Amino acid sequence: MLFKLFLAFTLIPVTEIYLLIKIGDIIGPLNTVIIVIATGFTGAYLAKIQGLHTMARVRSSLQQGIMPAEDLLDALLIFTAGIVLLTPGFITDVFGLILLVPETRKHFKIFLRSKFDSWIKNQSIQVTRFDQRR
Repeated sequence: MLFKLFLAFTLIPVTEIYLLIKIGDIIGPLNTVIIVIATGFTGAYLAKIQGLHTMARVRSSLQQGIMPAEDLLDALLIFTAGIVLLTPGFITDVFGLILLVPETRKHFKIFLRSKFDSWIKNQSIQVTRFDQRR
């Protein structure tokens, strides 16, 4: 766990800074800043649109009495993509854009579902189900 935190808070930002400097040397600092700002705005807009559509599907499923598990995973991944896209840098932007593409997001959902299933199997997490139909 400590290594993962080290990667998240040290290695990734250092790599992002390095890439920003290198790309700034190639295309110029102003162009680099413009690209970073443009990807931030574009990503935030796409995340907002997809998030609103996903939340509408969640609401519809709940009104029909269906548990919206897939849509909730979509919402989590879209929210993560939005946060990552607002973080300045090229690596985080690519990762965020990958999460916003529904076809690639499917693979992350499969991974998350298997992770949740293993946590439940190992009793690392407990799931309580409430049945409101009486």
